Amino acid sequence: MDTIAAIATGSAPTAIGVIRVSGPETDAVVSRVFRPKCAKPFSALEPRRLFLGALTDRMGRTLDSGMAVRFPGPASYTGEDCAELHCHGSPAAMGEILSALFAAGARQARPGEFTRRAFLNGKLELTQAEAVIDLIDAQTPAAARNAAAQLDGALGRTVGQVYDELTALASQFYAVVDYPDEDIEDLDRAKLEDTLRRADGTLTCLLDTCGRGRVLRQGVPTAIVGLPNAGKSSLLNALAGYDRAIVTSVPGTTRDTVEESVLCGGVLLRLTDTAGIRETDDAVERLGVERSRSAAQRAELVLAVADGSAPLAPENEAVFALAARCPRWVLVWSKADLAAGPQPVKSWTPPPGLSAPAAEVAVSSVTGEGLDRLENAVRALFPAGEAPAGQILTNARQSEAVSRARDAVRRALEALECGMTPDVILTDAEEAMNALGELTGRTAREDIVSDIFSRFCVGK
Repeated sequence: MDTIAAIATGSAPTAIGVIRVSGPETDAVVSRVFRPKCAKPFSALEPRRLFLGALTDRMGRTLDSGMAVRFPGPASYTGEDCAELHCHGSPAAMGEILSALFAAGARQARPGEFTRRAFLNGKLELTQAEAVIDLIDAQTPAAARNAAAQLDGALGRTVGQVYDELTALASQFYAVVDYPDEDIEDLDRAKLEDTLRRADGTLTCLLDTCGRGRVLRQGVPTAIVGLPNAGKSSLLNALAGYDRAIVTSVPGTTRDTVEESVLCGGVLLRLTDTAGIRETDDAVERLGVERSRSAAQRAELVLAVADGSAPLAPENEAVFALAARCPRWVLVWSKADLAAGPQPVKSWTPPPGLSAPAAEVAVSSVTGEGLDRLENAVRALFPAGEAPAGQILTNARQSEAVSRARDAVRRALEALECGMTPDVILTDAEEAMNALGELTGRTAREDIVSDIFSRFCVGK
């Protein structure tokens, strides 16, 4: 395998930049670019310790004073000889150092190639490799904790226990068949049923986490809807913590959808502020209203905003009816700071066939009053659940593999209940093992592996 190199810290200027190298010629390649201040050869430096030295371009001219560290294989991230060069994060300087590494014998790493080599060398399972992406992309503390636990192997251990128990059953059966003269205990049907039912329970618990995993990784598509000048954009700005949308006293200011991701009650919301919903002859505003309706229809959560400082306008009925068709919606009474004295939260009774709001809260986007209650309402709608960190399925590939495994286990249970012979039952059990092997990478096809690592950035 050849030696690869890449900038690991991106192309933007940073205080510190890191360049990674991995492969059989790592020591030789880096020694042509890094001159340790201690005057020892790079290959003689103590592993896993940073050493100060000069970083040079392909002509041998000093570009920066930086540090380097060796990670001899197999005790490294990729399982190969590795090294990191730490320098100031100038894109120009790092580009020259990288070019020098190429001139010294390395080649440009492809996206995700470092982690792919870690997988191929048995340092990571496929679920752990996916956790690397999830950890890089994590936008909430909960998402980061789950990804970190998966990277530590939590999901792989849970799936591996099921896989190993099914393997033990299959091994015992084939041992009896292949060595009939040996004193090997026959496959006990009660033990077989117990193993299959425990596998079914474990896989079902994993599948129950799919919704939570999607929320952790992608966030909740959320639409803010209401009449013109109801306080929608002000609410978006209050949740975002800065003036993301234009706010004026003129109705109809928002003509198009405005999108922003915010953390609300520990839940990542992908907010879409929409044009005020009303009948209008303005062609541009009418297009914005149609986009508002489309955004609400696609959303998993709708925040229906109504002016809480004024009498309820009849036109709000259409807004509430639109929100009530969403799987979850919250009625937000805005402008609490403008209400004439303390007022109870107004209420709206939905007509037959439409759902009531999951919660009603009065807020002030100016003072922040009531935003905590809105956060509590969102948190209640998307609870963290009881699944331990690391045992939450976070993508379609994982859930599809676990679903196929559970279906196979249930077919095996049905065959057992129908009195089928063990070989018929174990055919389905082995199918479950194959699906779980795809999940962890034991039996994953090359196209699946390639697709996963194609989503990585260069340098990871």
